[in-house]
Amino acid sequence: MNSQAKETKRIKKKVFENELFRLQLELVKLQEWVKEHGLKVVVIFEGRDAAGKGGVIKRITQHLSPRICRVTALPAPTEREKTQWYFQRYCVHLPAAGEMVLFDRSWYNRAGVEYVMGFCDEEDYREFMRSCPEFERMLVRSGIILVKYWFSVSDDEQEKRFQSRLLEPHKRWKLSPMDLESRTRWMDYSRAKDQMFAHTDIKQAPWYVVNADDKRLARLNCIRHLLSVIPYEDLTPEPIELPDRKEDAGYIRPPMSDQTFVPGYYE
Repeated sequence: MNSQAKETKRIKKKVFENELFRLQLELVKLQEWVKEHGLKVVVIFEGRDAAGKGGVIKRITQHLSPRICRVTALPAPTEREKTQWYFQRYCVHLPAAGEMVLFDRSWYNRAGVEYVMGFCDEEDYREFMRSCPEFERMLVRSGIILVKYWFSVSDDEQEKRFQSRLLEPHKRWKLSPMDLESRTRWMDYSRAKDQMFAHTDIKQAPWYVVNADDKRLARLNCIRHLLSVIPYEDLTPEPIELPDRKEDAGYIRPPMSDQTFVPGYYE
């Protein structure tokens, strides 16, 4: 009965698409404001596997310039990186003036997967919990706007999305051995998340929780919230008139037959 009630309240696709497009236009305005005023923006996306982080990141960046807004999704650390200061490999991806960086998972790997799966020892974990709030306060004091999102998904919905990835070939790459292992450690991840929030939900950089059981609503709510926490104004330029194209009557272009074209399979 409850699941049916949820289905009836699901936002219609057309309504979702119209509102998403409107929000994406606002994101373009935000991008121009960031560029014009030399802002430095970091947005962190964390949450359980299959919670929808990648989906909202795609919608945020869809109409933005990769020169201004880029996504960082780091692989597992190399042997050399394992010997560095923990935050070091993340620092090189921080924004300069006029840039936005979206972290698809971040330094919070240590508080989640590394801790739960035993990839770090207890002392490394405790040190992260001590130093992370100070690290983030330093970022904020340096002028970085830091926004942190946690995508919350129920165990039933996560299972449903895992099953979907098994059935749909173009999504199967999303299922890693780590994802499969996470299914057996639901409570361990829940406990780790609660401990992480207790230490790192700080005034200077609070956690914002996104209810992600409904993907469409999660995307709209997250984007709208992001637009609300970074003040900006509309810098859209006035309409532009394209000048007439000038022809060079004395130039003869080489024949088209000299060029190698991609076969027109779909003509």
